[in-house]
Amino acid sequence: MKNTSQKKIFAAKLSITTAISLALMKFVVGLVTGSMAVLSSAIDSMLDILMSGVNFLAIRQAEQPADTSHAYGHGKFETMAALVQSLIIGGSGVWIIIESLRRLIVGAEPSKVGNGMVVLIISVIVSFFISRYLVKVGEETDSAALKADSLHFSMDVYTNLALTAGLVLIYFFHINWLDSLLSLLVGAYILFEAIKLARRALDDVLDAQLPEETRNKIYKVIEEHGGHMYDCHNLRTRKSGSKKMIDFHLTVCRQLSVEESHNITEILEQEIEQELKNSDITIHVEPCRNEVCPETPHICKAGVIHSATDVHH
Repeated sequence: MKNTSQKKIFAAKLSITTAISLALMKFVVGLVTGSMAVLSSAIDSMLDILMSGVNFLAIRQAEQPADTSHAYGHGKFETMAALVQSLIIGGSGVWIIIESLRRLIVGAEPSKVGNGMVVLIISVIVSFFISRYLVKVGEETDSAALKADSLHFSMDVYTNLALTAGLVLIYFFHINWLDSLLSLLVGAYILFEAIKLARRALDDVLDAQLPEETRNKIYKVIEEHGGHMYDCHNLRTRKSGSKKMIDFHLTVCRQLSVEESHNITEILEQEIEQELKNSDITIHVEPCRNEVCPETPHICKAGVIHSATDVHH
């Protein structure tokens, strides 16, 4: 757990440093050239600074252990950070769209386009590598905040490539209105991605079930274990930050002792944890309803799991 926390915090710090460097570079060049395309990219990078800072604080808070006031831990801080990011990113997208439309109407023209191309190409290269790194750490730690952060830099790669291509056309063919048009498209793309990010964050806030693929992995672990288990039901899943919260009811042979039933649940929890990293698992044990064990105990009429081959009553 400590190693995971260190990875997440280091990635968040690297994200902040990169975002600050890119934003300053773009903002200066954007002001010098008067290019709305470069300025819109600079605004996006400045938002990355804010979002990376929010992520850093959220991750550090989310990694705090559970306490008397937060028995399930502080993982929701990451989810709330992702939701806040989506709102601010969406707002920036709307502003860029409005400003681009205004400049299209008044016919604003950029200057020193070559400087803008250079800074955007540098941004593409840096953003590509930092986004790949954040994706890797985000997947390894299942961090919603880092995944959201990687999205910012991935967006920078595509938008800056498009803006660079536009500036090349402006430089060689003097199609000045293309600068504002490209900025308009960037704003629309940012707004679209913000909506997707908000939907994912809201799923976590509202305790939506984990994906069906994940739930099937849980059922598979239970079925493969076999033994004295006859039924798994009332499976409930959700996420709290990067932690997967799982609980379900398990029907076992009524003649097992409390200790034996407890041992079964501990083994199951370990096996599910191996399959689904960073999980918090709660299992409620229930006795089989049969008064007498059937002649073929591996086909217990109380439940739906029939794959056990080593049942002993």
